[in-house]
Amino acid sequence: MKKLFAVVLLCGAEITFFATCARSQQMVSSTPVVRSGPTADADNHSAPLSLPPLPKGKTTILGGEIRNFDPVRDQFSLRLYGQRPMKIWFDERTQVYRNGEKISVRELGPEDHASVETTLDGDNVFAVSIHILSASPEGECEGRVVRYNPDNAELVVASQMSPAPVTFLVPANASIARAGEREFTTGPSGLSDLVAGSLVSVTFAAGPARRNVAKGIKVLAVPGAAFEFSGNISFLDMHTGTMVLVDPRDEKSYQIHFDSGRLPTSKTLRPQASVTVTATYDGTGYAASAITAN
Repeated sequence: MKKLFAVVLLCGAEITFFATCARSQQMVSSTPVVRSGPTADADNHSAPLSLPPLPKGKTTILGGEIRNFDPVRDQFSLRLYGQRPMKIWFDERTQVYRNGEKISVRELGPEDHASVETTLDGDNVFAVSIHILSASPEGECEGRVVRYNPDNAELVVASQMSPAPVTFLVPANASIARAGEREFTTGPSGLSDLVAGSLVSVTFAAGPARRNVAKGIKVLAVPGAAFEFSGNISFLDMHTGTMVLVDPRDEKSYQIHFDSGRLPTSKTLRPQASVTVTATYDGTGYAASAITAN
């Protein structure tokens, strides 16, 4: 059984493209910025208009979906999660990248995942650069459930590799299943397993506005579930009643607490000893209920 107590967060660097603005900006309808195009010079030869330099104001990165794309007026709407769509202008000065490769601004169109660096150009919000990912990046997060809110389908997971809990949107089509020993996996599984303290592994994709959308959730332990570990003791502290057991079946280390007063066999434990431990997961850790020397 793959019983995971340690937590790992693998989030591709590209997910950082989907950073959202801290607050929405007020848009004022106005004329588009200057566009390039042919004009006649003094000798009636066709010559392009020169574009003004880029605005020098402070830039802000917005993440969302490009919609209502209008190549004639050089504008589109950016849908931001939890906010009203924002009208954004662009022109030949805008730098556009798809999967890291620079493309022509005229190849731009409706996109599901875009990170737009913006600045104010008069009363308009102008796109300085646009980064597009053709496929939604994926990642995996293993950790302990902090809470699940069925009203907005949000799951919050604490990860030792993340400075703050990670929030996931759990859509109706996300798969939820128990993983591990048969005694554990044969029990009923579903949203009811997403209680505080449960250990989970979440496979997710980046959604609009940096929303982490869960695709699948493996439930590794729920409070009150019993597990059996077998392996060698790599760390032992008789004073605090703590051992770390390395289980060769999954090559994972598990910290297990024991009460030597209730388990007399624990007094004979030694580092590197091979033992089998039956333990109950209480929502914060594993507590031994039986220890047997192998």
